[in-house]
Amino acid sequence: MKMLSITRNNDFLRLYRRGKSLASPAVICYLMPNKLGVIRLGLTTSKKIGGAVQRNRARRVLRAAFREILPRFQSGYDIVLVARTKTTFIKSTALTPILTAQFEKLGALQSNEKE
Repeated sequence: MKMLSITRNNDFLRLYRRGKSLASPAVICYLMPNKLGVIRLGLTTSKKIGGAVQRNRARRVLRAAFREILPRFQSGYDIVLVARTKTTFIKSTALTPILTAQFEKLGALQSNEKE
């Protein structure tokens, strides 16, 4: 599955305004279909998270947890993950089930009936 990064500010703003979202204490997920046939992922960490070390760790944890569920994704989505203060204290293995549950609620994951 091919994955690209969202880097342009207007792409982030479009997702914040028009995308579906779900929040948990560890992360907020924004999701919106795109017509590109690839998954584009954007990560956001504000200064509320902490210094540069904490923000980089939060992004690393989010990226690692997302990589775990990437094979179950349907193609053609823009996704923004917003780190919250708890993100820096959680391991990616604990964040994976949280993200999986959120994306299942949003309807972006393929069913696991084949396995």
